[in-house]
Amino acid sequence: MESKISVRNLNLFYKNFHALHNINMDIVANKTTALIGPPGCGKSTFLRALNRLHDLYEGVRVEGEVLLDGANIYNDKCNVMSLRKKVGMVFQKPNPFPMSIYDNVASGPRIHGIKNRKRLDEIVEMSLRAAALWEEVSDRLKYPAMNLTSGQQQRLCIARLLAVEPEVVLMDEPTSTLDPASALEVEELIYMLKRNYTVVIVTRNMRQAARVSDYTAFFLAGNLVEFGSTGQIFTTPADRRTEDYITGRFG
Repeated sequence: MESKISVRNLNLFYKNFHALHNINMDIVANKTTALIGPPGCGKSTFLRALNRLHDLYEGVRVEGEVLLDGANIYNDKCNVMSLRKKVGMVFQKPNPFPMSIYDNVASGPRIHGIKNRKRLDEIVEMSLRAAALWEEVSDRLKYPAMNLTSGQQQRLCIARLLAVEPEVVLMDEPTSTLDPASALEVEELIYMLKRNYTVVIVTRNMRQAARVSDYTAFFLAGNLVEFGSTGQIFTTPADRRTEDYITGRFG
């Protein structure tokens, strides 16, 4: 399997706090990788390290390498704006912009210089279809995005991300604030996305991790305890701590 992202000896510090300890992992292209572990274990910290979101905060120091298609994103020559176009993020709580459904999706392409209305129309439709939302909103694209349900808002945020043509989609607990029906819709979308994108998802829901992912990484106290195929991790984990977490003995 071809690796899209290779993490080598990654350490991350919040000032004097050592948050991630010597992480090594290969994230396979066009597959979904789930990051699991108890609260505060480092899984979201690791996710944000994959597109340098930690750059936005003072006192964060990173050592090691994160290779995207073989190029280290922590190299001084890395263009962070271009990186975040390639490696986009969907957050825990839907965060649509206070504008129309259409303008939410078109905002990214406009920022990147696309002004032609016909081309924008094509991108908006394509992105909403890719996010399994087009059939629900195609007749009300000028309506405020805030009028959508929370599940629709989350899929709109995914469509907004897809509109800038990323290669990797990072998701930080994207269904944790949704009702079960809306969460299932997002899960079905995640399953479809890996046809065209590499997906990395943080989740606290073990059943969700088992349903949507091809690979699973178990984090504990800032360490990567175990990484492997989801089938192997959930049926025959190599580390007792992984088994204890998955079976609910702690966490």
